[in-house]
Amino acid sequence: MDAIKYVHEQLSGKKGFPSFKAGDNITVNYKIVEGNKERIQSFKGDVIKRQGVGHTASFTVRKISDGIGVERVFPLYSPNIDSIVLNKTGQVRRAKLYYQRVRSGKSARIREKRMTTETAISGATETTTTVSE
Repeated sequence: MDAIKYVHEQLSGKKGFPSFKAGDNITVNYKIVEGNKERIQSFKGDVIKRQGVGHTASFTVRKISDGIGVERVFPLYSPNIDSIVLNKTGQVRRAKLYYQRVRSGKSARIREKRMTTETAISGATETTTTVSE
């Protein structure tokens, strides 16, 4: 069993994606191949669920496009995913947000998780100026 995991890790290189969970707002930059051309298309929305373990892991992103809900399932370690950008961290109490499918408008909003003081201080750069007389 360990040999299978080892070969699986060697064949598919792990990418450095940010850690995200259900309720987070992310942008997935995905490679689209049309004929002999290749372009990158972004898909921005809320993560509805994460499922699977290891290289079979996948996640579902939901967005509202022209008043219609669109969901898309992405394999986490797909070679077609160019990058994942974490926009907002949501504060939710569930791992699977299926109830978002029937909601619209203000009831479909997800509260943003506030950063702690330590995180805010470490993320900001301090600048000091000295005044000489």
